[in-house]
Parts: sequence; structure tokens; C-alpha cells
Amino acid sequence: MIDRRTALAGVAAMFGAGLFAPIARAAQVTAPELISEGPPSVAVFTPAQHLLMTALSERVIPTTDTPGAIAAGVPAFIEKLLADWALPADRVPILAGLDAIEARAQQDYKVAAAKATPEQQDALLTLAMNGAIPGGQAFFEAFRQLVIAGYYTSEIGITQEREYLPVPGEYNGAFPYSQVNKVYSA
Repeated sequence: MIDRRTALAGVAAMFGAGLFAPIARAAQVTAPELISEGPPSVAVFTPAQHLLMTALSERVIPTTDTPGAIAAGVPAFIEKLLADWALPADRVPILAGLDAIEARAQQDYKVAAAKATPEQQDALLTLAMNGAIPGGQAFFEAFRQLVIAGYYTSEIGITQEREYLPVPGEYNGAFPYSQVNKVYSA
């Protein structure tokens, strides 16, 4: 079975130079004892920010016919990565973005962003992505990378969203594309 470290290295190769710094640092570690297990070493989010981060991660990769970000443990991954691999400056766009989204939700919908409807949360993320919220673009790019990395390095992302085959079989250059079920991750 592929481990999370190997999957992170693959994500680093996929994103290339534009990778969010904490993900890049975690992907470059080769000694297993340097990656600690367990809870984050410091609290990164306030309770309200944690609720919002959790809700927004599910909007980036929602539950469909496969489990979404919450089921894959993405919020815990994000908190662990920001606590143990991010420099204080790396956390700024995420924390500032969450606060800006919260303020915009209060302004537009008169409700906490974590309690907004999925459609309202999608609208808030779209505003952030398009730079209509202060610091929104920096937040959105970093947050999206964290969610994708957390999801596709989780057991759910590797085994249910994708199909893990360490050796995917023989090469068949004429295999009909219509018969491809899932994208393979190795």
C-alpha cells in the first residue's frame, strides 16, 4: 500500500513550483521519524475558523458517489500540516482568508460562514477565487492545494476515488478509453 509520504511526493511533482510551502516541506522529508503522528503540536485555528475550514474543505471536494473531504480526514490533515510544517508566515493567507470569508458571510448573508448554505459557501469561495474578497486569491490557491493534497494522500482518496494498483498490469496501447473505470494512482 502506498503511504502518505510517497503520495505527498507525487502531489509535489504534480503541482511543481507553485506548491504551497508546507506541502513542499513535508514532501521533501525522507526520514520517517521526522514526521510525527498524533495531534498537531499547536492550535492553528480558533473554534470558529476550524468549523469554517471544515465546511469549506467539503465544498472543494464534496461527498458525491465517493466520500468527500471531511470523510477523508482533510480538516485534520490541514491543521496538522499548518501546525507542524508551516512557518508563521505560511499560515497568514489561510487564517486571513478564513476571517475575510467570515466577514463577507456576515455582510452578505447575516450568518456565520460555517452555517451558510452550500450554495452560499460556494459563492463565498468563488468570490475568494476571483479576488473579490481581500486576500482571497492567495487564500483560495493555498487552501485548494491543501484540500487536494489531503484528500488524494488519504486512504479514501487513494483507494476509493482512485484505484490503487502497485503494478497496474500489462501495457495495452489499444485499450478502449470507454472501458477505463478510474484513474490509477501508484
